[in-house]
Amino acid sequence: MKSLFHFAFNVTDLDRARRFYGDVLGCTEGRSTSTWVDFDFAGHQLSLHLGEPFKTAPTGHVGAHLVPMPHFGLVLGLPDWQAMAQRLQAAGTEFVLAPQVRFEGEPGEQWTMFFCDPFGNPMELKGLRSLDTLYAA
Repeated sequence: MKSLFHFAFNVTDLDRARRFYGDVLGCTEGRSTSTWVDFDFAGHQLSLHLGEPFKTAPTGHVGAHLVPMPHFGLVLGLPDWQAMAQRLQAAGTEFVLAPQVRFEGEPGEQWTMFFCDPFGNPMELKGLRSLDTLYAA
């Protein structure tokens, strides 16, 4: 089954959200009202609503690091991941986990980075040489 996901969550300022999701991440804005805005997140629908962002805690083990849970993100081809890492770095993004490679030379080799939007909503972006290796064991 092939499908798209829809994820709705809270932010506290729609203009600030537009700057981050539109200008920094490069998402295309969709429909909106005075209380929410939709973005095309690599073909998936994010709906950002005015409200209190969800609580997170650094409880996810990624190697020797603890990362915020829950979090969401994308799996990108490596060239797209590298371009996004450069974009985020150029924007002065503060990383929870800076861009790096994990499981180098092993099945499941991946590049990863963790960061939060301006409202504390955590994201992980993974990069793979081939998207077909996402579930490699």
